Amino acid sequence: MKYVSKLVVIIAVSLMGQYAVAQPPARIKENAKKEQKAATATVTVNMTERAKSQYPATVVPQEVVWKRDIYRSLDLKNEKNASLYYPVEPMGGSVNLFTYVFRLILDGTITAYKYNLDGYESFDEENKIAPKDLLDNYRIYYEEQDGGFVVNKSDVPSGEVLSYYIKESNYYDQRTATYNTRVTAICPVLHRTANEFSTEIVKYPMFWLNYDEISTLLAQQTLVTSSYNNVSSMTINDYFVKNCYDGEIYKTVNLRNLALNQYCKDSTAVKKEQANIEKQLADFRANLWNTPKPVVAAATDSTTVASDSAATEKSEKKSLFRSTKKKSSDKKESAKKKKSSKSSSGGAKVSVRRTRR
Repeated sequence: MKYVSKLVVIIAVSLMGQYAVAQPPARIKENAKKEQKAATATVTVNMTERAKSQYPATVVPQEVVWKRDIYRSLDLKNEKNASLYYPVEPMGGSVNLFTYVFRLILDGTITAYKYNLDGYESFDEENKIAPKDLLDNYRIYYEEQDGGFVVNKSDVPSGEVLSYYIKESNYYDQRTATYNTRVTAICPVLHRTANEFSTEIVKYPMFWLNYDEISTLLAQQTLVTSSYNNVSSMTINDYFVKNCYDGEIYKTVNLRNLALNQYCKDSTAVKKEQANIEKQLADFRANLWNTPKPVVAAATDSTTVASDSAATEKSEKKSLFRSTKKKSSDKKESAKKKKSSKSSSGGAKVSVRRTRR
């Protein structure tokens, strides 16, 4: 009996040894994944919280006395907007805007929202886009690994994103008595041919990004802003906060919910309407503190003063010429009178002498 019990113990110990030898690699791998996932989540949360304290987001106040929202199209072929496009593929630590936000979307760090048919953004739960749907909708090649998505840098369509739509709010903050212009939403626009048999380029607005949600992360990525000085750089957030971009207005928030090309007859009318909106914004800002227009006023005053001084100088010259001419005429007249009086006096003397003889 003792022999049987010892045998059972020996068998049990051997089985436990085999189990212990067979299981640790799988357990270690599984635990390593859990630890890595937990560590990544912790680092992400800590970096976000630290970034929020270092790079606070600039949010448009809810209560303002005046605000006007407009939508602009940024052409990346424009020199002022080229910083958002280059480098097309990552070079060292330099990436363009689309590559940067695209990676953040795949990692689940930021959220992409649908671009609706009316062109307006809505940052609610219903309009969120899953990364997989984004990849499938725009035929971007990817591989699934460990529950995530892997896209090679050559497959990221950053070279085809040739423009951006942005929404900016122009508002007067009565609390600080300041006029501000803030970007509130960004939409990358894909430029592709409609199909493989067509050469016509079609624009595909991909998704909206809530700028308030991503501004902290944009403040951690720099971009080169000069072709002449490659050291000159700023963060992506500074680029938008300082309004370094140049974009044409294509839509405003209005009562009829229409874009410019929907109520303007042709391209000429669109250009006039764009200039009119820009002038309205500039006039509101200039008249906010009853600020006169110094350039126009100065030019008008200097012209008036110059014309007045020229007229005065001309008048003085004319009067001087008249005075000189009058004096010369008077002198001539006086000389004539003297000559006449001399001749008349000489004739009288002669006649008197003749009479005496």
